[in-house]
Amino acid sequence: MKMSEKGKYIIDQYENDEKMMVLIFAQWCVNHDLDAKVLYEKAYPSQPENKLLLEVMEETVSKEESEEISVEVVQQILQLFGNDDLAFVVQEEIDKKKADS
Repeated sequence: MKMSEKGKYIIDQYENDEKMMVLIFAQWCVNHDLDAKVLYEKAYPSQPENKLLLEVMEETVSKEESEEISVEVVQQILQLFGNDDLAFVVQEEIDKKKADS
Protein backbone atom coordinates (compact mmCIF):
# COMPACT_ATOMS: atom_id res chain seq x y z
CA MET A 1 0.00 0.00 0.00
CA LYS A 2 1.45 3.35 -1.07
CA MET A 3 1.48 6.07 1.58
CA SER A 4 -0.38 9.20 0.62
CA GLU A 5 1.44 12.51 0.35
CA LYS A 6 -0.53 13.76 3.37
CA GLY A 7 0.46 10.69 5.40
CA LYS A 8 4.11 11.15 4.50
CA TYR A 9 3.90 14.86 5.41
CA ILE A 10 2.38 14.03 8.81
CA ILE A 11 5.10 11.47 9.58
CA ASP A 12 7.83 13.89 8.46
CA GLN A 13 6.37 16.65 10.65
CA TYR A 14 6.19 14.33 13.66
CA GLU A 15 9.82 13.25 13.15
CA ASN A 16 10.93 16.89 12.85
CA ASP A 17 8.97 17.82 15.97
CA GLU A 18 10.38 14.82 17.84
CA LYS A 19 13.91 15.83 16.87
CA MET A 20 13.24 19.37 18.11
CA MET A 21 11.94 17.97 21.42
CA VAL A 22 15.07 15.87 21.87
CA LEU A 23 17.29 18.82 20.93
CA ILE A 24 15.55 21.07 23.48
CA PHE A 25 16.05 18.39 26.16
CA ALA A 26 19.71 17.89 25.23
CA GLN A 27 20.39 21.64 25.17
CA TRP A 28 18.65 22.10 28.52
CA CYS A 29 20.97 19.42 29.93
CA VAL A 30 24.04 21.22 28.54
CA ASN A 31 22.79 24.50 30.03
CA HIS A 32 22.50 22.84 33.46
CA ASP A 33 25.75 20.82 33.33
CA LEU A 34 23.84 17.53 33.12
CA ASP A 35 24.49 14.53 30.89
CA ALA A 36 21.42 13.99 28.67
CA LYS A 37 22.42 10.39 27.98
CA VAL A 38 22.64 9.59 31.73
CA LEU A 39 19.25 11.18 32.43
CA TYR A 40 17.67 9.30 29.51
CA GLU A 41 19.10 5.99 30.75
CA LYS A 42 17.83 6.75 34.26
CA ALA A 43 14.32 7.35 32.90
CA TYR A 44 14.36 4.38 30.49
CA PRO A 45 16.87 1.83 31.86
CA SER A 46 15.61 -1.07 29.73
CA GLN A 47 15.68 0.78 26.40
CA PRO A 48 18.60 0.58 24.00
CA GLU A 49 20.77 3.61 23.37
CA ASN A 50 18.70 6.44 21.86
CA LYS A 51 20.25 7.13 18.45
CA LEU A 52 18.27 10.35 17.98
CA LEU A 53 19.58 11.66 21.30
CA LEU A 54 23.16 10.85 20.32
CA GLU A 55 22.61 12.55 16.96
CA VAL A 56 21.19 15.78 18.39
CA MET A 57 23.83 15.98 21.13
CA GLU A 58 26.19 16.83 18.26
CA GLU A 59 23.96 19.82 17.46
CA THR A 60 23.95 21.37 20.93
CA VAL A 61 25.93 24.53 21.63
CA SER A 62 27.77 25.65 24.73
CA LYS A 63 25.60 27.04 27.48
CA GLU A 64 27.15 30.46 26.86
CA GLU A 65 25.86 30.36 23.26
CA SER A 66 22.43 28.99 24.13
CA GLU A 67 19.19 30.77 24.86
CA GLU A 68 17.74 30.08 28.32
CA ILE A 69 15.38 27.09 28.32
CA SER A 70 13.09 26.90 31.33
CA VAL A 71 12.42 23.64 33.12
CA GLU A 72 8.71 24.19 32.49
CA VAL A 73 9.26 24.26 28.73
CA VAL A 74 11.37 21.09 28.85
CA GLN A 75 8.81 19.25 30.95
CA GLN A 76 5.86 20.36 28.82
CA ILE A 77 7.54 19.33 25.60
CA LEU A 78 8.63 15.97 27.04
CA GLN A 79 5.11 15.26 28.30
CA LEU A 80 3.60 16.32 24.97
CA PHE A 81 5.56 13.48 23.36
CA GLY A 82 4.69 11.01 26.13
CA ASN A 83 8.08 11.12 27.85
CA ASP A 84 6.61 11.41 31.35
CA ASP A 85 9.38 9.32 32.92
CA LEU A 86 12.02 11.63 31.48
CA ALA A 87 10.08 14.71 32.64
CA PHE A 88 10.05 13.16 36.13
CA VAL A 89 13.84 12.63 36.04
CA VAL A 90 14.28 16.27 34.94
CA GLN A 91 12.22 17.37 37.96
CA GLU A 92 14.33 15.18 40.25
CA GLU A 93 17.48 16.89 38.96
CA ILE A 94 15.96 20.35 39.53
CA ASP A 95 14.92 19.38 43.06
CA LYS A 96 18.42 17.98 43.74
CA LYS A 97 20.09 21.21 42.51
CA LYS A 98 17.75 23.32 44.68
CA ALA A 99 18.56 21.18 47.72
CA ASP A 100 22.31 21.53 47.07
CA SER A 101 22.21 25.33 46.79
